[in-house]
Amino acid sequence: LEMSSLSEKDILVLRLDLTDRSSHEAATNSVLKHFGKIDVLVNNGGRSQRSLFVDTNLDVYSAIMELNYLGTISLTKHVLNHMIQRKKGKIVTVSSVMGIMGAPLASGYCASKHALQGFFNSLRTELTDYPEISIINICPGPVQSKIIQNVFTENLAKSIENSGDQSHKMPTDRCVRLTLVSTANDLKEAWISDNPYLAVCYLWQYAPTWAWWLMNRMGKRRIQNFKSGV
Repeated sequence: LEMSSLSEKDILVLRLDLTDRSSHEAATNSVLKHFGKIDVLVNNGGRSQRSLFVDTNLDVYSAIMELNYLGTISLTKHVLNHMIQRKKGKIVTVSSVMGIMGAPLASGYCASKHALQGFFNSLRTELTDYPEISIINICPGPVQSKIIQNVFTENLAKSIENSGDQSHKMPTDRCVRLTLVSTANDLKEAWISDNPYLAVCYLWQYAPTWAWWLMNRMGKRRIQNFKSGV
């Protein structure tokens, strides 16, 4: 194992609640006080959803947007103010392939990721005077993580009962490595996914009519599995 050259002063861990937007300025200032600058912000907080819209309380949709969307842009706002002063920085946002396509059982999650895509693609156009500030959207497909254990369901009080097998998903370290490569190369958008999910992304982008046909077929089976507890 290679020994790290990092010392205690090179590491600062702060607890952060994305939904507590009033705390984000103080958190940003704590980081600046400790390190003197912020080179990279990685927006990687959020929760997914697994429920049918007709069964889902609107409070769930509000909570998803509050966390995944508003929490992310709130933190971004404070960090961006600093990056604009320095005229330099990278803002990396972990969106999802669900920011590109639609899928059953995740209408609220898809909506929040579409919102992030729209927001950051628009923000990029407002920063043309700052060529060294990069806005980077990362769109992973299925990745091994605890996201399924923590999904929103049809109401805020209910948690998921069966999180299913994760062995078919991309290993976490591979997704992290490809995210770092994308960040280092200032890619505006990166789709990080294995097939068949990657192929479906291309369909949604370039042949949406075929994508809708395919998703209707796949979605029907997915909803049947969901209703029978698979």
